[in-house]
Amino acid sequence: MLLLRLLMPLSLCFVAGVARAECSLGRIDALPERALVYLPAAHVGESMPLVILLHGSTGNGAEMLRDSHLADTADRHGFVVVAPDGGIAAARGFVWNIPGVPTVTGTMPPKDARDDVAYLTGLAERLVATGCVDGKRVYVTGLSGGGRMASWLGCVAARRFAAIAPVVGLRAGRPLTSDRTQADPATCRPKVPLPLLAFAGDADTTNPITGGGAPYWQYAQATALQRWAVLNGCSEPYARNLSATVYEQGYAPCPDGATVAARVTRGGQHRWSVVDNEVMWAFLSRHRR
Repeated sequence: MLLLRLLMPLSLCFVAGVARAECSLGRIDALPERALVYLPAAHVGESMPLVILLHGSTGNGAEMLRDSHLADTADRHGFVVVAPDGGIAAARGFVWNIPGVPTVTGTMPPKDARDDVAYLTGLAERLVATGCVDGKRVYVTGLSGGGRMASWLGCVAARRFAAIAPVVGLRAGRPLTSDRTQADPATCRPKVPLPLLAFAGDADTTNPITGGGAPYWQYAQATALQRWAVLNGCSEPYARNLSATVYEQGYAPCPDGATVAARVTRGGQHRWSVVDNEVMWAFLSRHRR
């Protein structure tokens, strides 16, 4: 019996050691998206958090990685960034396939367009399989059309992600056909609560936080926040000034810490400049799936 008690901890350590995959840079290098995967400068061979960074409409992943400066944030905090291209070619770049929602070209996604939900969740799984990414710490952010795609992933694939941070693009499903100032609740039904922090500017004329704009937009950011608060089971709305130039709107408390909030920059426009990368990472890194 004594020998058994001594051997059991050793056997558990062995099993844990076998189960923990080591980071394989060779597997990372073999990915078709390798050029769009950024590994932090001080990676140590252990699994790291992953931020999926989605470009805006007619942009591309390389430009998004450059313009967001998230690689610098990744170096400071030790997470992986992947900045893939959307599945539909448009103008000089790509757009994302959000079913039932017109792209910025004014047309619906083609029937034969890549399924971007399947592609992005699959990309996350392939990165986890390298051993370099912790499957419990996978996050999504994106600019404009990428923010709308991040929101859509929250609606239909919430189990895969620990938190999302849409930028100038927060949605909670498609606009309701009968009243486009409202979100259609039937089109956003996540299976689990999902923490959310959005970023926006109150001078954004492309995706106005008050609503209107293009057919894909229409309802206000506050409407999207309210819907997510219902989905996450949050109780009371709040608003507070964070500085002379930034205020926050949200709902709290929320069960299991699945908070819902948006930070708005006064005079902020339709650009990544409304984001504080350190604030974004501090929020994302608090959450695990």
